[in-house]
Amino acid sequence: MTIAIVLSLMIQNNFAQGSNPFFQKWDTPYEVPPFEQLTVDHYREAFYKGMQEQQAEIKAIVSNPEKANFQNTIASYDASGQLLRIVSAVFFGVSGAQSSPELLTLQTEITPALTKHSDEIMLNQLLFERVKHVYDYLETSSISLSKEEKRLLLELYRDFVRGGALLSETEKEKLKQINEEISRLQTQFGQNLLAETASYKLIIDKKEDLSGLPEDLIAAASNRAVKAGLKDRWVFGLDNPSIMPFLQSADKRELRRQILNAYLNRCNNNNDKDNKAIIKKLVTLRDNKAVLLGYGNFAEYALETRMAKTPRTVYDLLDQIWAPALKMARQERDDMQAMIGGAFTLEACDWKYYSEKIKQQKYNLSDEMMRPYFKSENVRDGIFWVCNRLYGISFTELKNIPKPHPDAQAFLCKDADGETELGVLFIDLYARPGFKRGGAWCGSYRTQYYEGNKRILPLTTIVCNFTPPVGTDPALLTADEVETFFHEFGHALHNLFKNIRYHGTASVSRDFVELPSQIMEHWAFQPLVLAQYARHYRTGEVIPQQLIDKMTAASRFGQGFATVEYLAASYLDMDYHVETSPQALDVLKFEAATLEKRGLIPQIPPRYRSTYFQHTMTGGYTAGYYSYIWSEVLDCDGFQAFVESGDLFNKQLAGRFRKYILEPGCIDDPMDMYLNFRQKQPVIDALLENRGLK
Repeated sequence: MTIAIVLSLMIQNNFAQGSNPFFQKWDTPYEVPPFEQLTVDHYREAFYKGMQEQQAEIKAIVSNPEKANFQNTIASYDASGQLLRIVSAVFFGVSGAQSSPELLTLQTEITPALTKHSDEIMLNQLLFERVKHVYDYLETSSISLSKEEKRLLLELYRDFVRGGALLSETEKEKLKQINEEISRLQTQFGQNLLAETASYKLIIDKKEDLSGLPEDLIAAASNRAVKAGLKDRWVFGLDNPSIMPFLQSADKRELRRQILNAYLNRCNNNNDKDNKAIIKKLVTLRDNKAVLLGYGNFAEYALETRMAKTPRTVYDLLDQIWAPALKMARQERDDMQAMIGGAFTLEACDWKYYSEKIKQQKYNLSDEMMRPYFKSENVRDGIFWVCNRLYGISFTELKNIPKPHPDAQAFLCKDADGETELGVLFIDLYARPGFKRGGAWCGSYRTQYYEGNKRILPLTTIVCNFTPPVGTDPALLTADEVETFFHEFGHALHNLFKNIRYHGTASVSRDFVELPSQIMEHWAFQPLVLAQYARHYRTGEVIPQQLIDKMTAASRFGQGFATVEYLAASYLDMDYHVETSPQALDVLKFEAATLEKRGLIPQIPPRYRSTYFQHTMTGGYTAGYYSYIWSEVLDCDGFQAFVESGDLFNKQLAGRFRKYILEPGCIDDPMDMYLNFRQKQPVIDALLENRGLK
């Protein structure tokens, strides 16, 4: 059934266009989406109408009797699909943060339709011929293009070629089928993971089994039990705010083993939510796509547009860090085994528990000692303070404005002059098990662009899964959550500062995108910054210098584990996508072989096992999970510029970072952008030093 027929049927079924908010100008502050008015039917109708409108716009471009030029082809294409762009941003933002069954059902329906729509455009021969005409005459054209216009043209031409524009008609049809199936499987993988994570409950009915657990975690588990209709019991789940402190603190080893096994075997239980068959199909389809487009494997295809360029370059970086990280992890394992003695052999379920014991023993420090000083609102205000010191910007809460969820807050960001508005930021921090996908991310309900000479403000959002407030106590963050908050705020700054004219020049390469986020982490625990936000939630006492000293001393503790579990997942991701015979894949055997040949110790599973490796299997970081460590080379080296200057709030350096990294989108080559900021080549030394691996 064609999109046009679907739309026609929907309108016949009493969908009144005038009543759909997506078809009207939003009379809201800063034209933010009227979230509370939007229904599943509104989204569905707007998606199909948006696709129909863009098809008409593309038809007008290819039917234009004038010879193709930048304005009538490239700029017109970039401006097309505005309704589709709006509804997609709002829908996928909302569905990630509040995954109702109705929204998930629509996601299953609409994702393949969007893929098909995109393919129809990218494989439109008449459109490609017009784009190619402008591309071929770029150097000889008498019309001079701006730097951004040239970049838009080059990016668009490359997108068409990589999208299959040079294939035969038969090959194009095959590619369409592959893309549609990939899209369907990626959606199914993510929804299986959401369901499997939400369905598990570790139910405790004996108070003695709570031994070792902090009071706030016990209270949260009691609240969860009440919501599940389980009186006088405690429920723990597989979302990070529940499982991670449980593994860290629970004295009962068998319960730690039980919940960790459930976590590690998500979507690997041979039921209707099992992802093994999906992985095999996905990896095979991706390889088929790459080969069809002329590449040796999918990793080669994916990396062509990134800084790394080739799989070999990625492996070389991972290998440089793996050996010292594994050496440190083995030492950490031996230290824990020495603490245990001969009573039993350390297992994966013991690592976080005994790591916390050693941290307390070595540094007299634990997460529970620090959390009272990390009230979430104070941490947020501390981040605002850092941003003001670096860039002069300010954040003011917007009370009377539609929000994507009642838990969210909204803030207006203004530039250093106090007048220029940079954008609106939504912050949604707390976990909603079963209704919010896991992890933390920064997204956009509207990206920045220009209409004529008017800068359209971005609407960006930070979404996390932190432990929510319990009872009358505020939300208290762990050190890891504080770092995550700073990380996602770095992404938000990237969105807020961006200053590009075209949609097609907005996105930077996958292995560059984490630089703005990860460099922000370096300010999180600086003593001067802690003095601003780290105040005891009851007494208001500033975090004692003694505790800061302990944090500094322990800052590299556990880096063997953290680095190895991350690198193991990065190897797994890359190995899947350089595999040339994926049709014969046995997922569990392949995973085991990948980890075994690198010498991974059994006490450390990869951060993401295959069946819940959402980063790579749902398409966001496919053959790209290495990007975090690639960007870390840049962020550690970049932060060194501030250290070397003697001023961690050096406004001149911050201004250069904003100008060359945060504002330009992809107008420049990523390495040129970095060199413009740093004024020298990055080196790996700062990363190794920062992780204690030197």
